[in-house]
Parts: sequence; structure tokens; C-alpha cells
Amino acid sequence: MYQTTVHVEGMMCGMCESHINDAVRKALPVKKVESSRSKKQTVILSEEPLEAQAVLDAINATGYEASDAVCAPYEKKKFHLFGR
Repeated sequence: MYQTTVHVEGMMCGMCESHINDAVRKALPVKKVESSRSKKQTVILSEEPLEAQAVLDAINATGYEASDAVCAPYEKKKFHLFGR
């Protein structure tokens, strides 16, 4: 799995977040996408690494300003009971 984090300017509400999430889902093969207006970012999980320019293009096409797409390997955090 890979995590791509993108800085996004212009989100003002939950509908803005949804609009970006929908655009990313339609344009790219993703497992999960979440946008946060307060953090000014979109985080994407995918099976394969995503091309930064493709991610930026998908978001910028919605009218928001995307920059700094960073893709890195992602490993789901393991939950252990009682510190094991």
C-alpha cells in the first residue's frame, strides 16, 4: 500500500472535501481518500504508487489548488491490546 499526501488550498466546507474525494476516486485507482479543510490536505491510499502529476491534475481540475503531492509506502498500524 502507498499513501499520497497532497496540500490543497481553497476548501471551505464538507462539500468541498466531498467534491475533491469524488474527483480523485473517478480519476485514479484508489482504495481510500480523505480530505480535510482544516489540515488543508488530501490523503490517498492506493495499492500502487500514484503519479504526483496525475493526482495534482485530478484535484486542480475541480478548481482547488493542489501542490506538493508526496507518495510513500504505507503500512497499516497494528493494534495491540495491553502493550503486546
